[in-house]
Amino acid sequence: MTGPGRGDDSPAMSTSPLVDPGSLERLAGGAHHDPHSVLGPHLEDGRLTIRALRPLAAAVQVEHEGGLVELRHERAGVWTGTLDRDSVVDYRLLVSYGDGVPHRVDDPYRFLPSIGEVDVHLIGEGRHEQLWEALGAHVRSYDSPAGQVTGTAFTVWAPNARGVRLTGDLNGWNGVAHPMRMLGSSGVWELFVPDVGDGTLYKFAVLGADGTWREKADPMASATQAPPATASRVYTSAYTWSDERWLATRAEGGWQARPMSIYELHLGSWRLGRSYRDL
Repeated sequence: MTGPGRGDDSPAMSTSPLVDPGSLERLAGGAHHDPHSVLGPHLEDGRLTIRALRPLAAAVQVEHEGGLVELRHERAGVWTGTLDRDSVVDYRLLVSYGDGVPHRVDDPYRFLPSIGEVDVHLIGEGRHEQLWEALGAHVRSYDSPAGQVTGTAFTVWAPNARGVRLTGDLNGWNGVAHPMRMLGSSGVWELFVPDVGDGTLYKFAVLGADGTWREKADPMASATQAPPATASRVYTSAYTWSDERWLATRAEGGWQARPMSIYELHLGSWRLGRSYRDL
């Protein structure tokens, strides 16, 4: 299900048992396949618990319509607090890093998946015919009780990864605070990050089966840095096509018999088994 965040009183809220220390350690180490099951808002024993991963923070507060709630450091950079609510509320985080200035940020882990179940199913079967629309980085906007939330949905297919983090200039190229979730057993990893837009440079940090982290450019990126730099870039095209007249003419038919210009031809694919001289 694709949709806005869990910052309202909809049935999109989830329940979660108390988190064991081992799960928190896996989360901090980047090997947790579903960080959203730990982080964000969860109903526990009829009260709303909010967890945030802010490993470098000196203090974290939750700001909501009812005021401020101080979070306590639970373990491995995970901050936890409880609100006396029986449903999920819209909220923001106030994070201090020892500079005495609280930074107001949105929480990526309060949002539902940004990619639909049909897309995930087709990707898993290898039958998705428009992968560039499902995977990659796409700027999206959602309505919330506090107003419209705009950010970027990052999605990558990494079926053999033990964990995936988003890294880039949005977090100083340190992806510890931005682990991604795998949607079921599909191998599709996803994270919607509010307040991130066009121009942002990013990569995916992938934890391989051998326990090694490797930074990877996005194979479905809409834009990249110029070589030798290798980062991907969030990009939304504003190009306006002006070929309506040509398309209308083509629709009239007969184009198969008209002259054709070929700008590039891979000879090895055109006539298999023949050398360049034969061709």
